[in-house]
Amino acid sequence: MSIALAALFGVSAPGAQSCEPDGAVRFVCGTTNPEDLYQVPGTDWVIASGRYSDSEGPVYAINIQDHSAREIFPAGAPAPGHDTSTYGACPGPNEVFQPHGLTLREGAEAVHTLYVVGHGAREAIEVFELDAGGAQPTMTWIGCIPAPEGTRRINSITALPGGALGATNFDTAGGELWEWHPTTGWVEVPGSQMRGPNGLVSSDDGAWFYVGGWSDRALVRVSRGRDDVEVDPIPVGFNVDNVRWGPEGKVIVAGHVTRCPDSDACDLSAARVAEVDATTRAVRQLVDYEGNEFFRLGTVAIDVDGEIWICGIRGSFGIARFPR
Repeated sequence: MSIALAALFGVSAPGAQSCEPDGAVRFVCGTTNPEDLYQVPGTDWVIASGRYSDSEGPVYAINIQDHSAREIFPAGAPAPGHDTSTYGACPGPNEVFQPHGLTLREGAEAVHTLYVVGHGAREAIEVFELDAGGAQPTMTWIGCIPAPEGTRRINSITALPGGALGATNFDTAGGELWEWHPTTGWVEVPGSQMRGPNGLVSSDDGAWFYVGGWSDRALVRVSRGRDDVEVDPIPVGFNVDNVRWGPEGKVIVAGHVTRCPDSDACDLSAARVAEVDATTRAVRQLVDYEGNEFFRLGTVAIDVDGEIWICGIRGSFGIARFPR
């Protein structure tokens, strides 16, 4: 990492020894502020969104077998090809933005649609064709979905049936969920208003959203497509950032404790991860990590071959790997 980029984040650039194991914790090296992770189904690849600033960052591909990371966007990306029939409201390609939330819609023969929340010159979901069938994945830009007017900051997204997408508007003063449909555009999800909705996944049938309730320190289950909207918070005891599906249909929630909610003392933590059974409401904590100069603030966790991989920002230079 350059001195200029380190200064931008107000931290010292990590020394060569910083990527060494921290006790039982090992790291994937070679990333800068990896914020979100998504494992490509049926492959040895995990996609990570990085950030250099509020308006710029790379997308990485990490190999599960050798734990190597390589930039696949914007460096090395094929020439863009605009799908104007699906993304006609998009003004054109954008190669410089801060990648944020990720989601993937599975396709055929290792070619998928990858959606990436982008901040910077425009607030939009950038859309790519992800080809994971070669020596390493490639990302070809095919369109964008401009964010709903009036939203503060789109954070996380999830693929829904019928080509639709769900998204969270992260606002601790009062945010909400949105849906985008190819034919009708954006619509606010009724009854989804909450303080600080962050991470987002959905059930395969599209009947439920599972939201990272950052302000409420909970995984929040929200019904979809019903007149009598059901909102069910499941407390986990920390500020939930991103959420991902884990083994056996459980939800892996990741976040941190960076401040105490009241005047009483609390245990601060750079990264906490829990596994939640959304049916029984059972919560099992998997990770509580104080962090170090190399890893400062956890944002997302996924299960990779029996390890918990955690990404971080605010001066985090790798992906932490915890034994299950």
